Amino acid sequence: MTDWPLPHDGIDSVVTIGKFDGVHIGHREVVSQLRARANGRRVVVVTFDRHPLELFDPARAPQPILSIPQKVEALLSAGADRVVVLPFTTEFAAMSPDEFIDEVLLAGVSASLVLVGSDFRFGAKGTGTIETLTARGRSTGLEVVRLDHVCVDGGIKVSSSTIRDALLAGDVELATELLGRPHRVRGLVVHGHQRGRVLGYPTVNLEENNEGMVPRPGVYAGLLRVHGQDFLAGISVGKNPTFTDVTRDQVEAHALDADFDAYGSIAEVGFTHWIRDIESFASVDELIDALHKDFADIRELIADGTLHL
Repeated sequence: MTDWPLPHDGIDSVVTIGKFDGVHIGHREVVSQLRARANGRRVVVVTFDRHPLELFDPARAPQPILSIPQKVEALLSAGADRVVVLPFTTEFAAMSPDEFIDEVLLAGVSASLVLVGSDFRFGAKGTGTIETLTARGRSTGLEVVRLDHVCVDGGIKVSSSTIRDALLAGDVELATELLGRPHRVRGLVVHGHQRGRVLGYPTVNLEENNEGMVPRPGVYAGLLRVHGQDFLAGISVGKNPTFTDVTRDQVEAHALDADFDAYGSIAEVGFTHWIRDIESFASVDELIDALHKDFADIRELIADGTLHL
C-alpha cells in the first residue's frame, strides 16, 4: 500500500470516509460535524476515485455527479484540511476490515476519531461495520462517532442517487436544494458555429468531455463563471434541432449582461431553474423571439441576483 496517496505523517487527525459524490448538504454536514470535534486536530476526508460498481459491475455503475477535482475542491470548501483520494482497485477491495483500519486509518492518516454514517461498510465484501470500528477503537484509542442521514423539508433523504435522478429529470431546483448550491459543469470553452453572436446572443460552448454530470437536455436559467466572474446566464443543453449541423449534445451558456472573449478559457456553468424543452423552430426569427422570452423569464426567476456559484 506504500504507493497510495496517504500522508503517513503522524499528524493527529479526525477522519470521515465515503464516496461523497456531489458533496451535497448531507456530506457537508458530516464535514462540519467533524470540524466541530477536531479541537485543533487535522480534518481529513478519505474518498475514492470511482464508485465500487465501476470495478465490480460497470454496466450498473452510476454516472458521477462531479469529477474528482470538483469533488476535492468542494470538500475542501466544506471545511476539510486534506482530502485523500484512494484508488478503488481489486487490491483495495480485497482488504480485510482490520487491514483497512490499520493501514489506512491508523498508519495512513493517523486517525484518533472517525465519523461515519450509520450504514457505513468497509473491507472485503463490506464485512466491516460501525460496530467493527467501535470494537477496534476500544483497543486502539480510536473514537467512533455515528451520524444519521440528513433530510430536507418534506422528509426527502439527501442522497447522491436522489440528486442524480433529479438531474436526469431536469429538476435542477431540487438538485440545488439538496446540494446547497447550483449543480455545476466545467470545461474548456471551444469554438461553436458562431451562430449565437449572429443572433445577438454570443454563447460560451463547453468542450464535449467536460467535468460534472450534464442534466437532461433543455433550456435552463443559471450562472456562468468565466475569468473569475459570475454572470446571469441562459443555458442550452442538447442539440439545437433548428439547425441541422449540430450533431452532438452541447452545453452552451450566454451571459445576459456581458460580452467577452472566453475561447481557450475554463468556464463553469451552474444550473438553477428549468425553463423549457429544446424545440425546433421554423425560422431564425422564431428562435430569436423564443430566446427573448427565455431571457425575460430568467431575469424574473433570478431577479435579486443573489445566487452565486
